[in-house]
Amino acid sequence: MYNRVLLKLSGEALSGDGKILKGGFLQKVAEEIKRCVGSGVRVAVVIGGGNIWRGARQSGLNVTRFKADHMGMLATLINCIAMQDYLEQAGVKAKVLSAVPMQQICEPYSQQRALELLDEGYVVLCSCGVGYPYFSTDTGVVLRAAELGMDIVLSAKAVDGVYDKDPNKYPDAVRFDKVSYDTILKDGLAVIDATSAAMARENGIKMLLFSLADPHNIYRAACGENIGTVIE
Repeated sequence: MYNRVLLKLSGEALSGDGKILKGGFLQKVAEEIKRCVGSGVRVAVVIGGGNIWRGARQSGLNVTRFKADHMGMLATLINCIAMQDYLEQAGVKAKVLSAVPMQQICEPYSQQRALELLDEGYVVLCSCGVGYPYFSTDTGVVLRAAELGMDIVLSAKAVDGVYDKDPNKYPDAVRFDKVSYDTILKDGLAVIDATSAAMARENGIKMLLFSLADPHNIYRAACGENIGTVIE
């Protein structure tokens, strides 16, 4: 069982059936995070915003990258507020901290405040990435993991690991049990962007990428089970 984990949730994995967010699925995720907290794990959470806004990849709209990234930050805040509410309904103390100050909605993020809340048993939901455009949510994940001294990043996605090529396009794609950041950068594997991969490598951040199709995988990952691909 890890002591401190940063859980990265894919926004797309929380959506489906034409809905931006699925309440029943959020409830299941909240229950698994509750199990982690009940086992003594300190948990911080970062949620992507792809279920609401795809940024520069949004089809049908011509929005500049600068403004598109600001819109993406707001999408992550919406997801974090929803997750906070479901955690509180499950009886878990949770706080949303934002890299962009919005005091009427949540507290601003600071390393000191996040560490205080983690030590008090709160689940800390870190929203709005790093607070600046041109940086992805993945970069925000690695930065927060380094700042908060996390043992591992648990990256829950719609795929069950890292493959040598896109498994949706190539039936013969091979999944890695373990892969290095050097390989990700050299081979251009699109599981995380190059900036975040380089930062994770330089700061010794360990990551486990696994599928969120079964929310119980969150607890299994926090228990140290190798249920996906380890990146280090």
